[in-house]
Amino acid sequence: MNSNTKSKTVTMYRPCAQKEMDLVIESGYKKWPPRLPDQDIFYPVTNEAYAHEVNEWNVKQFGIGYVTRFEVNSRFVEQYNIEVVGGSNHTEWWIPVAELEELNKNIIGKIEVIAKKSKSD
Repeated sequence: MNSNTKSKTVTMYRPCAQKEMDLVIESGYKKWPPRLPDQDIFYPVTNEAYAHEVNEWNVKQFGIGYVTRFEVNSRFVEQYNIEVVGGSNHTEWWIPVAELEELNKNIIGKIEVIAKKSKSD
């Protein structure tokens, strides 16, 4: 987990496909959209390497994928455990969808696209 002690933020990463990215863009890169009805957890990941790994699945399934990075107020993040879901670098936060709007309110700055990949790359 990256932590910026000066501004007291935690860096989160989120791989996403085009539909989700379009909604992030629509928000002015300021918030994550509501989840689909069958999604009860929002899963930002703790490191860029894992985000790129997950993004490969998006590219295979949807033809394009993005890796995003964003800063979140550390006081908000501290209430969530980091979950290990595979290898030692496969770590993520599990944020209930009922708390997604609160996460959005705690994003500092904008959601930044740090990578874009398509099947043709």
